[in-house]
Amino acid sequence: MGPHPAVAAIRLAVRRVLHDLLTEHHRAPAAVPHAPAHSSPREHPPSSRLRSSREVSPPPPLVLVACSGGADSMALASALAFESPKLGIRAGGVTVDHGLQPGSDARAAEVVQRLRELGLDPVDSVAVTVGRTGGPEAAARDARYAALDTAAERHGAAAVLLGHTRDDQAETVLLGLARGSGIRSLSGMAAVSGAGGRYRRPFLELDRQTARKACMVQSLPVWDDPHNADPAYTRSRLRHEGLPALEKALGKGVVEALARTARLSRDDADALDSWARQAEASVRDAAGLLECAKLYALPPAVRRRVLRRAAIEAGAPAGSLFARHIEEIDRLITGWRGQGAINLPGKVVARRQGGRLVIRQG
Repeated sequence: MGPHPAVAAIRLAVRRVLHDLLTEHHRAPAAVPHAPAHSSPREHPPSSRLRSSREVSPPPPLVLVACSGGADSMALASALAFESPKLGIRAGGVTVDHGLQPGSDARAAEVVQRLRELGLDPVDSVAVTVGRTGGPEAAARDARYAALDTAAERHGAAAVLLGHTRDDQAETVLLGLARGSGIRSLSGMAAVSGAGGRYRRPFLELDRQTARKACMVQSLPVWDDPHNADPAYTRSRLRHEGLPALEKALGKGVVEALARTARLSRDDADALDSWARQAEASVRDAAGLLECAKLYALPPAVRRRVLRRAAIEAGAPAGSLFARHIEEIDRLITGWRGQGAINLPGKVVARRQGGRLVIRQG
């Protein structure tokens, strides 16, 4: 008799990601040992020279799971612990203590113990200080990813697995829609993201209930973060009030439809970004300045991407650069009436001068 369907689903999702990582790992160039410069052929028998000419297989990759102790990440950790030995992959874990609740350090220690009991090694607990930039949710997220990046680099991990589910994806799409930040916001979370594709999200096609069911049938203890039910947080209100209201008004299937929207939007956004990268070179003059007449000739979606890239390259923080900023720059191209400079985040200034668009630090 096979595993419970929920357990089978999470294991399959993780197995697919691990197979992808192994394929990437074996495509990476391997080191080839070289004989010392002063050695002679007689010092190395033919069999030794033959072995030295072959590529050396890279050591097995290490994959970490980011685990809070909640149902999603515990299900992910259990699937990683089950699948990784069969594929010859080393598996470890990281839990981040945000220090936002009393007893968070003890809870992090419990998560470390649970991960070790699953057979994961190495396992780290990382305490972080959460700032205030961008609000509590964004600040906690920034601190968490910084800690995960540091842990991955310290251990030389090939990837970090994250337990975001289809429900999380639907929430992310709705939050992007509320911000009105364009199609990229509607594309939600990528299955592969981060520097060098470090972050992998195996569960984006699985719902939250599947992960919770998998924990239950495996008798895995889980911790329900009270912040997830705190109406003070926007995502919590959306989860417990907004999405249920949408399903009541529109019927079941809203989460699946939003996740599908994310996939389609990501494909469109990627295509437009590629177009903008190719177009950018054609709208710059010999000095590298953007020519307004050539920008005007581009489709609006492409032009605004070129403008956004230019603003970020000039020093505007991507996370603080919103659609309204790009629209204001765009009016220097499409609605030129002699208006003054546009102030952007990061002390960046955009202005039109002699038919050129100049974006630089003010």
